[in-house]
Amino acid sequence: MEKDRDTDDSEMEQEFLGNIVLLAIVTLISVIQNVFFASKVENESKNVHSKSFQRTGSPSFEKVYTANQNCIDAYPTFLAVLWCAGIFCSQGPAAFAGIMYLFVRQKYFVGYLGEKTQSTPGYIFGKRIIFFLFFMSLAGILNYYIAVFFDSDWQIYIRTFSSTLSPLLLIP
Repeated sequence: MEKDRDTDDSEMEQEFLGNIVLLAIVTLISVIQNVFFASKVENESKNVHSKSFQRTGSPSFEKVYTANQNCIDAYPTFLAVLWCAGIFCSQGPAAFAGIMYLFVRQKYFVGYLGEKTQSTPGYIFGKRIIFFLFFMSLAGILNYYIAVFFDSDWQIYIRTFSSTLSPLLLIP
């Protein structure tokens, strides 16, 4: 009896981890990207200011610093909608959108280091991905409350819809 309960608990734990593992991978990749961006700022600071770190400096330092700050400002919103969309709606499309967002954020960062107009496509594309994740989150949370109050579960339709729409994020 005790062994069956331990097996059931282990299976439930594995199922739960399976439902969030892609989200965790995307989160860890985003952390690596943040470290990369921060190291770019640090390297540019050392090139300009020798050993001290200051917020002002050469135009190249200003660009790297501002691009990093802009990415940092959007990061909490990205993480919130990524995890909400993955948990309440569907992990696969949310993780796909998250990976796409990281590519777009890289494009924005690199584009910002050139002409500021080169960063605009990355910014607009990233905003579209954030909206997609937000609407996935909203649909999943609304479905939860519909299931609780009206005993009607639309999860399969929402997952199908989000899985169908997520490849459209590839269209620039």
